[in-house]
Amino acid sequence: MVLQEKEKAAIKDLQTQEQTCIKKYGKYSTDAKDPVLKDLFKSLQQKEEQHYNSLQQVLDGKVPSCNCNDSDGKNYEPKATYSPTMDSEDKKSDNFLVTDCIATEKLVSSEYNTDVFVFADAALRKLLADIQIEEQNHALMLYKYKTANGMA
Repeated sequence: MVLQEKEKAAIKDLQTQEQTCIKKYGKYSTDAKDPVLKDLFKSLQQKEEQHYNSLQQVLDGKVPSCNCNDSDGKNYEPKATYSPTMDSEDKKSDNFLVTDCIATEKLVSSEYNTDVFVFADAALRKLLADIQIEEQNHALMLYKYKTANGMA
């Protein structure tokens, strides 16, 4: 597959978004106080790396097959570390990290939703749509963490 310049630019922009997510989740997995949240951030970092690698394959001329993972969000049931009435500095700090990541996932999901219309290739559009759904699921997982820990 040969991409047009407009298509290459869109993929590179999406890769920049994925790199930001990879770095953010890596940093936040270190910064988080709650071990459950640390694990969630590490898991999401790995998923963002998979997205980045899929986009790199597109730039290299092939569209990887995809099987949208739309069950992670639905099936995620985090164990609560903080009680709803707890108001510790650790909880406030973790709440900030999670809230920031939800905002980032909203932004990235929106970018995929918009950029998918740049492409005519059906397989590539499916890949981008699948990644967009996975980004939505990341936000859902983060929201479920907030809810379980009395942060929402």
